[in-house]
This record gives sequence, structure tokens and C-alpha cells, in this order.
Amino acid sequence: MGKLLEKFQISTPSLFSKLIYASFVLVLFAVGSQVSDRFSIDAQTNVADSPVGLIELWEAGQTAFGQYVTGVPFTVEMGRELAANPLLDYAFLNLEQEYNINSALDLAEGLRSGAGSEEEGEAMDLLVRIPPMSEAGVETSRERVNELLAIGVDGVVFPHVRSAEEARTAVSFFEGGNVWSPANPDGDIVVMLMLETPDVFTELEEIANIPNYSALACGIGSLTYALDGDRETAEKMNLEVLAQSQRVGMADMITANTESVARRVNQGFLGLLVYGPEANEVIRLGRAAAGR
Repeated sequence: MGKLLEKFQISTPSLFSKLIYASFVLVLFAVGSQVSDRFSIDAQTNVADSPVGLIELWEAGQTAFGQYVTGVPFTVEMGRELAANPLLDYAFLNLEQEYNINSALDLAEGLRSGAGSEEEGEAMDLLVRIPPMSEAGVETSRERVNELLAIGVDGVVFPHVRSAEEARTAVSFFEGGNVWSPANPDGDIVVMLMLETPDVFTELEEIANIPNYSALACGIGSLTYALDGDRETAEKMNLEVLAQSQRVGMADMITANTESVARRVNQGFLGLLVYGPEANEVIRLGRAAAGR
């Protein structure tokens, strides 16, 4: 701008030339301001429109939307169909009732070879829920974690965590791994703990304070069942888990439907799981509520 002004300057600084000079400066600054504003808007738009993963969304405080994958068989084609859905941020494979590493392998292969992912070298994030440690045992659970990480899943979910001691044991399986947490923002593995029985809530704060995990959640369906169908009390306990997860900077995940998704977004849940024939509509409503 300085060179342009020098070229425009008139050797004899008459009043008329000064007025023209001042007008020219104002025009230049106005144009520059508009260009700067446009650049900022474009930059924000590009960031918002850029595809990001589960962890990137959580770091930005944004709600991520995932497909709850249940039922058998789990196939490569199922993974491809999930990968082709532009509304989804991640897939949540439920192997709680019947663990089978081949199910995870097939789904992961489909996600990798799905629409666009093969060329880009990136696949939709995949979380896998394994059977409860209280049923499978510590060593079997450790072996399952190791083989899931070996095939490249992005996270492991531990259901029905019964105590702070069990939570610490689960987290210990990932020692030496690059687990994402507020203390390790460069991590790339998600470790999720689920609380689903009333007794464990006496240790809720202690569990929340455990380092080196990524997400704390309430299995509200199982908790409601354990409370003899008392959904109101289960919801209060669910929100206690949310408050503790927010206190320590962790994510919280829960299922959602068309009636609940906007409320769950506004409450601050960072991971929402959808399922069934209305799944896409639920995500559209959720994305609107989240400003995505």
C-alpha cells in the first residue's frame, strides 16, 4: 500500500490534492478491511466444512455423531455402507454380548475401503465395546484390547465398570499407548468407561479423576433396569456422570433419538449414538442443534 500511495502523491500539496489523497487512503483501507473480513469468513467456513475425526471434534468442544452397530453378521459391506454416510463421524461396534475379532476385522476393512477413504488413506473412526471385565476376566479383557489395537481400531469401550479399581485396571491395559485425554491432546486412542450399576456411583468422583482415559459414560438403559425401571432416578445419575466428565475435561456419550437429540446436544454430551431407520434424521436434527 505504501508504494501505491507514493505513486499517487502530487509534488505540490494543494488542498485539492490533499483531499484526493485522503479519499484514496480511505478507499484502500475500506477495501483492505473487506478483504480481511472475507478471508476470516472463508477460513471459518473451510474449517467448519473440513472433515474431522472423533478426537478433533471433542477437542473443539463439538458433538460427534456415531452409528450404533449391533446385530449379526457384521460384514465388510456393512462397513462400506457406514463409510459412505457423510452424516456419520464414527462407528460404535457392540461386541458386548458376543466377542468376535473377525467382526471387528470385517467392519474395519469396510470402513477403510468405503467411499473415498481408500484414496485418502483415512477411515471413519471405529470404537469397539467388549464384554464386561467382571464376566470375561482381567487377562482375557487385556488380550482383547491388544488384538483390537493390533488391527487398528480407534478405541475400546469397557461396559459395566463395577468399581474404581476395575476402572484403573482397564486403563492400565493401555500403558505405553497413545491414549487421548486432556493431559495428552496428541493421543489417538479412545478409552471409554461405562457406569451401569447403582453401587458404582459411590465411587463416581474417584473414577472420574483417574488419568489417561478419554470418555466417561452412563449406560442409562442398563442402569434403569438395575433401578427396577426408575428412569427418573437413572436420568439424574446420568447427568451426574455428565457433570463429572465435564469437570475433568472428558467426553460423555449417550444414545439419542428424534425426541432427545437436541436436548442431549444442549446438555453437553459430546458423543451421540444413533440407530434404527430414523438414524439419519436424528443426526440432521442433532447437527442443527450443534451448529454443524
